Amino acid sequence: MTDLRSLPSVDKLLQSQTSAELISAYGRPLVLDALRTVLNEIRAAYADDNTKPIPPAETLLKLAGSRLEAWTQPTLYPVINATGVILHTNLGRAPLSAATIKAMDSVARSYSTLEFDMNTGKRGSRLIHAESVIKRITGAEAAVVVNNNASAVMLILSALANRRRVVIARSQLIEIGGGFRIPDVMKQSGAKLVEVGTTNKVHLADYENAIDEEPIKLVMLAHRSNFKIIGFTQEPSLDEIVEVSHAANIPVVDDLGSGTLLDTERFGLIHERTVQESLTAGADVVSFSGDKLLGGPQAGIIVGRANLIAKIKKHPLSRAVRADKVALAGIAATLTHYLKDEAERKIPIWRMISTTPKQNKARAQVWLDHLGQGKVVAGESTIGGGSLPGETLPTWLLALDVKKPDKFLAKLRKQNPPVIARTENDKVLLDPRTILPEQEGALLVALQNVLK
Repeated sequence: MTDLRSLPSVDKLLQSQTSAELISAYGRPLVLDALRTVLNEIRAAYADDNTKPIPPAETLLKLAGSRLEAWTQPTLYPVINATGVILHTNLGRAPLSAATIKAMDSVARSYSTLEFDMNTGKRGSRLIHAESVIKRITGAEAAVVVNNNASAVMLILSALANRRRVVIARSQLIEIGGGFRIPDVMKQSGAKLVEVGTTNKVHLADYENAIDEEPIKLVMLAHRSNFKIIGFTQEPSLDEIVEVSHAANIPVVDDLGSGTLLDTERFGLIHERTVQESLTAGADVVSFSGDKLLGGPQAGIIVGRANLIAKIKKHPLSRAVRADKVALAGIAATLTHYLKDEAERKIPIWRMISTTPKQNKARAQVWLDHLGQGKVVAGESTIGGGSLPGETLPTWLLALDVKKPDKFLAKLRKQNPPVIARTENDKVLLDPRTILPEQEGALLVALQNVLK
């Protein structure tokens, strides 16, 4: 029978050199918590089996060290995305350009001009940051940046609909990732939705009838995110909707979701309406994301008519959903790439999208030569992130034939940094398109470790 009196006390353990090192690394309060936790677990185990020997002090300290490491281990850290999904929602969507990272780092490290007017030496407004570059790129009269596009939609409806009726097509009332539904987000603003048309067919007359039958404050279009309707379908164009709405003096809000500033057809993809096209078609307010096809940090961007944007800026909810200094700096830096006509070269997601299959094949072949096993096979990359649903790009993959693909993937996830890949037909597939150049060396090291 084991005697618990031989269990070292916390004070005794604290006198050791190991405890001194742990305190230096983790701080005294957390080390005390870890030691007490370990001792309590030993006592609990003894209550179930009093024949178990008491571990020596060295073992107890080692257990405490393991606890401290686990407690302080971050849960958010970089990974290598070898899946071929460019805007991988679960992996953080768009990686940022070097200039964007530098801009965000500089304002995070020091004081900044967030709400300070350098000309007057008095308080300024954070709303001016990024607005001028957004206006220049899109041609909008005014703009405002908030923390994400869902809050942008809620803010627009709260400020402009004022608990009044908003017309939207039934074909656009969809559920996006994580169980969030577009109509639920809209209703949280207090807007009363007037649904028109059917799931697969919406006619211009549906909008006209809704406008004629009851007072309408706004007409809204919402991007379908990762959902596509094909087959027996029909929907009026934005130009037609704008014409009918403006004839009744009703503003049109176009929620573009991803919100591209470049023509996606240039890259062999289906055409996605650009922000500029939406404004040219007459949309009064347009909203879109910062971390999807724009390629920047998470944000929601609202552009449009100056008088409507002014109302949005003044609404009380705008303070609750405003972007912080780091996001504002990142969005401004990302947008500057578009202004300087260098987005395809400098923004990672556009570099990935514009990469040719030949270039990907060459990289996959280098991996194959380095590892000495596998096969280079044709495949497809996906845009992802609720952008361009169903659209893919041709690529070449490194295919590894392993005995247990799922176990192999699990081992890849335990590497430093972790590698996230996919399987198909019992083969592990790695797509060069989504591997950042600076991560290639780490990828090969990880693969060598697991293949051993």
